[in-house]
Amino acid sequence: MSEPTRNPAQLTDISMLGLGAMGSALATALLDAGRSVTVWNRTPGRAAELESRGAHVAGSVREAVAASPVVVACLLKYASVRDTLGPVVERLCGRTLVNVTTTTPDESRQLAAWAAEFGITYLDGAVMAVPTMIGTREGQIFYSGSRKAYDAVLPMLDIWATSEFHGEDAGRASLVDLAMLSGMYQMFAGFLHGAAMVATTGMSASEFAARQAPFLSAMTRGLAAYAEVVDGGDYTVPGQQSLDFSDLSHLVRASADQGVDPTPIAAVQELIGRQIAAGHGPEGLARIYESLRAPRPTTRAATRPEEGTAA
Repeated sequence: MSEPTRNPAQLTDISMLGLGAMGSALATALLDAGRSVTVWNRTPGRAAELESRGAHVAGSVREAVAASPVVVACLLKYASVRDTLGPVVERLCGRTLVNVTTTTPDESRQLAAWAAEFGITYLDGAVMAVPTMIGTREGQIFYSGSRKAYDAVLPMLDIWATSEFHGEDAGRASLVDLAMLSGMYQMFAGFLHGAAMVATTGMSASEFAARQAPFLSAMTRGLAAYAEVVDGGDYTVPGQQSLDFSDLSHLVRASADQGVDPTPIAAVQELIGRQIAAGHGPEGLARIYESLRAPRPTTRAATRPEEGTAA
């Protein structure tokens, strides 16, 4: 499908709203690829370098939206998208809105519903990259929402990173993105917890990292096997490490004995303990997936997302 064409009243191919580190990187990549770009930022002054590269600098959101058939929002959080675009919603009618602001899945769905109400074609994007990865194949951006819009603007999206469409549920791209980040942040927390433990005997974090990194790399090879067990639903498949054998209470005690907060490892032990208490001790470690699928009511309430997620 060909890209949307602009009418004579429109100045550029695409308008970028938000010129933080990521927004600037996205705009720069488009300019470097020969695209015409309008940029706008709430705080003046951030557009100077982009202007020197050929970007058209809009003096207002209204001007920026009117300049292009495709508008990209790369703002701070969900509320900032609504606050920024709400006053100019009539200008967005008939245009494609690509939102790459970090939002929760439900917030993405709310934006899609709001867009549909005003005749705006909506595509949600979740950026799995740091700004320096934009313009390379190393970065990934997941998209969900309007398939028609995705197909139409794909030549521009592919300038930024490797593009991947996750369906017409506007919240799915965000869900996959946040699930992947969950694994990353918990890995980092585990490393930092381990570093704090060995620091009590004088080992530096750098020395510990030299040992930990290859070990974690080797352990990731087991993810596919865990996934196969989870997808099959049979936690009694031979060859698995049992929950009984995986009891981590000694790790929790060792951390506390060293004067280190055991919270990261204690959380894993709590998941294991729930399954053992339910009589599943001989089954595989992958069974803690069932603890996660049915969290306790108090846990659910404690982790209920607040409105607005930082980008």
